[in-house]
Amino acid sequence: MKSKEKMINSGTNKNTIKAIGMMSGTSLDGLDIAAVEFWETNGKWSFKLMESQTVSYTSEWKKRLETAHTLSGIELTKLDAEYGTFLGEEAGNFIAKTKFAADLIASHGHTVFHQPENSFTLQIGRGAQLAAKSNCLTICDFRTGDVAFGGQGAPLVPIGDSLLFSEYDYCLNLGGFANISYDENGVRLAFDNCPVNIVLNPLAEKFGLPYDKNGDLGRQGKVDETLLKKLNALSYYHQQPPKSLGREWIESKFLPILTETKLNTHNKLRTIYEHIALQITKDLSGNGKMLVTGGGAFNTFLMERMQALTTTEILLPEPDLINYKEAIVFAFMGILRLKEQNNCLASVTGARKNSCGGVIFLP
Repeated sequence: MKSKEKMINSGTNKNTIKAIGMMSGTSLDGLDIAAVEFWETNGKWSFKLMESQTVSYTSEWKKRLETAHTLSGIELTKLDAEYGTFLGEEAGNFIAKTKFAADLIASHGHTVFHQPENSFTLQIGRGAQLAAKSNCLTICDFRTGDVAFGGQGAPLVPIGDSLLFSEYDYCLNLGGFANISYDENGVRLAFDNCPVNIVLNPLAEKFGLPYDKNGDLGRQGKVDETLLKKLNALSYYHQQPPKSLGREWIESKFLPILTETKLNTHNKLRTIYEHIALQITKDLSGNGKMLVTGGGAFNTFLMERMQALTTTEILLPEPDLINYKEAIVFAFMGILRLKEQNNCLASVTGARKNSCGGVIFLP
């Protein structure tokens, strides 16, 4: 396993497009904001990360977002507008501080519901409020178009993997969930592997910690083969892609198995680490290179377990790319939307066709 692989391109071009990407993941560790310059040369896209920031959620915002799925219709609509205002204010503060003259803001929003099998998905953070507060053209709601075409609406980052990080055989992101992206016979494939921080963080909180730093808590435990076998037997892992995971699956399928066991928390964590490493590495083949990003990339123990189970070389880029790759890609997706180019891949999501996702709001 190698670390600090230099990945962020240097140098700019007079034909650059300046975009801000905003990303809030299921692990609720904060709002990622990335200011990025993109340029295209002979059909090849390049980028430079200019500024970045993570806005930690207050305990109030974290509680509001993690309980949003329990709200009434009118309460959720109110939260959608208020969270959009929050995003717009944070974007405005970021622009004022960095003096970054953005051409657009592309916002992922925060996922409350994700049920593509029932033809809906919901990411709150209303674009109208965001555009009004930031005074910048805003693009959001990237997933619903793909779902309307019969797709999973996820994962979306593979368009960036394909056009910005093509030198890697695999791109893996470790956030609330793990998702992987790769080319097979010239076709980009991607899917969610398994849960990661969405199940690890609540267990770490039992020790009064927000997350399991370096995997130190899990390292102290022992693998329980009974629990491991039950988790690995979940039907999702035996489905062929396209497929994606959401909070609903965690609550209905994963957590019941975890809560019925009488293991102590160290052993639960250790077993889940083994489960994650197994589910990710079983999708790898050969001696290629895999770029790993997302908060889970800083988990030393998890990286060790993954590398022990595969001959694929695991490469960790510099911290800025680990932290902000998804925000960078959403900024890029915004540019593709403005150019009316496809940014959702049917080969990834299972939709009837490729599509150009995102709703545009003018300030």
